[in-house]
Amino acid sequence: MATVKIDKTKCKGCSSCVDACPVGMFEINGNKAKIAKDMSECLGCHACESTCPEGAITVED
Repeated sequence: MATVKIDKTKCKGCSSCVDACPVGMFEINGNKAKIAKDMSECLGCHACESTCPEGAITVED
């Protein structure tokens, strides 16, 4: 199971992760990205990590 981490100090709330995630793992809350689902639903595809312009998301397999 993949683990997704969001660096809140880097996140600008642009929602690119929301748009990129095929299973809807993210939501924007208070101008920051937040994990919206149980981590077991993550596909580990790294789409969120590769699309984040701020480098705020890391995915660990």
